[in-house]
Amino acid sequence: MKKLGMEPIICATVGKDFGDYRAWMEANDISVSGIKVIDDMYTAQCFITTDQKNNQLTSFHPGAMEEGHNNPIPNAEGIEMVILSPDGKESTILHANEMHNKGIPIMYDPCQWLPMFDKSEVLNFIDQAEWIILNEYEANLLSEITGLKQNQIKEKVVAMIVTKGGQGSDIFVEDQVISIDPIPVDNEADPTGCGDAYRAGLIYGMINDLGWEKSGKLGSILGSIKVQSHGTQNHVFELEALLSRL
Repeated sequence: MKKLGMEPIICATVGKDFGDYRAWMEANDISVSGIKVIDDMYTAQCFITTDQKNNQLTSFHPGAMEEGHNNPIPNAEGIEMVILSPDGKESTILHANEMHNKGIPIMYDPCQWLPMFDKSEVLNFIDQAEWIILNEYEANLLSEITGLKQNQIKEKVVAMIVTKGGQGSDIFVEDQVISIDPIPVDNEADPTGCGDAYRAGLIYGMINDLGWEKSGKLGSILGSIKVQSHGTQNHVFELEALLSRL
């Protein structure tokens, strides 16, 4: 998001090993004002194993993330929207309520944390959200947990965005489906972080009123750039060049 010229504020709890990454964030002019250090714990760790067909197995230890409920949302002034992504269970519920009560529009991004919540909790997240973004597997799991069909879930939000990996994405808004084609690449190096890159492009388009089709396409373009680099933050691009491809 920062590379796109936005000013994201990350609300998270980290451990005593945060120093090097803090230095990297500050060197890249990314705000750390919403990050709280838990001195007697280590930062959450995630290890993702990817096979030759891009199937992935994730191992995760939450660490300091479990203390997220002790880190309230920063001042709401000037915040255009938030993306509610995986965090500790207690903190996810707390922050969703905080943001909703402050009138901040929420994009609900359940990701792999869905099984941690029960039906009533997930339904509350949906009711508080303006938008939902998730992949096909998560969309099916969301229906399974809530007992709602996908068309019933779509009716509860302004838009529901479903990513489909190499098949592109679908944006369900009002009574239409906007299908976003995938961007073909010659060198597919690492899919880890492609969904995050897609979200960044989509949110940039939403904030800058590009419309759903261009916003989704920008997300796909960013995902295609990211997949050609190993690691989640090693890809490079120029914003002007991206926008010229829309």
